[in-house]
Amino acid sequence: MKRIEIYTEGNISLPYKELTAKYIETLTKKILTLNKVDNVALCIILTDNEVIHKINREYRSKDKPTDVISFAYRDEPFPLCDGMEEELGDIYISLEKAEEQAKDFEVTFMDEFLRLLIHGILHLLGYDHERSIEDEKIMQKLEEDILQKISG
Repeated sequence: MKRIEIYTEGNISLPYKELTAKYIETLTKKILTLNKVDNVALCIILTDNEVIHKINREYRSKDKPTDVISFAYRDEPFPLCDGMEEELGDIYISLEKAEEQAKDFEVTFMDEFLRLLIHGILHLLGYDHERSIEDEKIMQKLEEDILQKISG
């Protein structure tokens, strides 16, 4: 089972353009399934540049808005009783930043949102592009593979 909770914060509400809570849940479950992950829970918080800027400044010491920030609840998987779900963490995605980047990268808003969602989930699963160049390559390849499988 996969439990996905979706919230909005700041000046954001759903539906946003063609993005709905149901669609986000469907995408998230596909991404988790492609990574062979089951019996988990995670929260996705959709926000604006102002809110994500504050989070980025407070938790990452970067004084600017960013596109996606993930907060894993644990560094390592925690031993659980049979049938218990593991809470992976929270993913904050700035829909404003996603719109800006979609224009910059000349892709649709929905494609850019999907890329950010994949990126955030991979962080919760332990991937980290900031550890080394090799880890960055691994994560980028995985992102591209998942994007290709979902987008076709």
